[in-house]
Amino acid sequence: MSEGARQDVARKGGGPATSEDPAQRARDIALRLLNHSARSAAQLREGLVSREVAPEVADEVIERYREVGLLDDAALSAAIVRARHRERGKSRRAILEELRRKGFEAQDIDAALAQITDDDEQDAARALAVKRWNQLDGVDRDKRVRRVVGMLGRKGYSPSDAFALVRELENADNSDT
Repeated sequence: MSEGARQDVARKGGGPATSEDPAQRARDIALRLLNHSARSAAQLREGLVSREVAPEVADEVIERYREVGLLDDAALSAAIVRARHRERGKSRRAILEELRRKGFEAQDIDAALAQITDDDEQDAARALAVKRWNQLDGVDRDKRVRRVVGMLGRKGYSPSDAFALVRELENADNSDT
């Protein structure tokens, strides 16, 4: 089929033209990716490049989307921090690693993590520990300790903080009896 015939078929809805504008293709892909879920600029760039969009075209699209407000890494990182800490009880350390994996820049990460104070983090860890400790009532002491400490560790809390909380819970149990 000749190039002119291919373009005629494309115009009539028979498929895409082979001379599609690379920037338009990149914008279409970017909008689909962002429609699926919010992404950092780095994640969007990775998604575009993995779909064979030229890196310079991907960078142009990302810059334009930043200008019009479709991409805002600072706001997205702040929202992720709030959600992970308040809804899942994750520590700053665990959230920091997640934000790094997602490609956020250091200044956005630092600003977002500043929302969580030491007291907030301690309160979240304590609430998680108390809930899990109470769920394991009647379980062997060693198993109970391991499970609570393990759960806190998976949330990003240090072993020393986790064991300190478990000691508090054990002391509270002992003083109740």
